[in-house]
Amino acid sequence: MTDDKCLFCRIIKGEIPSDKVYEDEHIFVFKDINPKAPVHFLIVPKQHIDSSNEFKQLKKDQLARLLTVIPELAEKHGLADSGYRTIINCGSDAGQEVQHLHVHLLGGKKFTFFA
Repeated sequence: MTDDKCLFCRIIKGEIPSDKVYEDEHIFVFKDINPKAPVHFLIVPKQHIDSSNEFKQLKKDQLARLLTVIPELAEKHGLADSGYRTIINCGSDAGQEVQHLHVHLLGGKKFTFFA
């Protein structure tokens, strides 16, 4: 998919409005429009890659930032002590709806295990 057609690339560029939570040189974080928990953020690399199958296309500092921002966001939004869940879906069978790598950060409620 080309960046100009990708929903998340268009959100990052400001072409589509979002409820931005955080942004730096490598990532963009915004609230999910269909939240599954009181806190539900999408952590998205600014560089377009389709899925976690393409992690190798990210530079090490980009991949590191994608992961290290998670506990920072959890702390800032009151999730660090009670706990939170992170999810990376890869492909349609796993539930990936947008073909741009993203990490779901969910919290603010007690979760049960799911298959």
